[in-house]
Amino acid sequence: MIFAAIVVPHLVFAAFGRRDIIPPLFLGALARIAGLRIRVIGKPLKGALLLGNHVSWLDILALAGTSRTAFVAHDGLAGHPMLEWLCLQNDTLFITRDQRGTVAAQVEQVVARLGHRRLTIFPEATTGDGRTLLPFRSSLLSAVERLPHDIPVQPFALDFEEAADIAWVGDEPGLANFRRIMARTRPIYLTIRFLDPLSGAELTNRKTMATAAQGRVAAALGMEIGPALA
Repeated sequence: MIFAAIVVPHLVFAAFGRRDIIPPLFLGALARIAGLRIRVIGKPLKGALLLGNHVSWLDILALAGTSRTAFVAHDGLAGHPMLEWLCLQNDTLFITRDQRGTVAAQVEQVVARLGHRRLTIFPEATTGDGRTLLPFRSSLLSAVERLPHDIPVQPFALDFEEAADIAWVGDEPGLANFRRIMARTRPIYLTIRFLDPLSGAELTNRKTMATAAQGRVAAALGMEIGPALA
């Protein structure tokens, strides 16, 4: 019902160049339906590149609904037509991590997108267990290493009250995780902390950005940084 109700308004806004109006509202409504009860600490900066931890598919709903962000995703998602279409409705930017010749073009795409809305990257490259923070991979920031200095790079921390029960990790199929979460009768409490933006030497290159953002997120969550996944 919700999906049907938003399609026509979305197409109308999109026709006038405002594709960013409806999808965040839709994703925020889905967050509420999924049981999320969200508290926000801090404020997402205008036009910011957001970097933070990743626990669940719920993260997408929560961040889009609270900050109206779009997302940077690996282009492997584009191989699933329906998933690709849904991602594109929220202006997801698909990037290629393993083709160095495309980096310059990807930087231009990121800068153009940040010109009118926020973008989120999950530098862990996968979902964690909510108890330790996976290392932030600087390679995922190669397309944003040479951003203009007036674009803020802002870490965020997603703090689930029952992270171990929410996390999507291991070999659990996505559909099974979805069903498990939707079958809950208790609310899912999430605090989103938008932290101070990186500055000075922290912005020197992708490695310094990854290290600085990782440190701030780990401190905000009171977590240790675990080993990288094989």
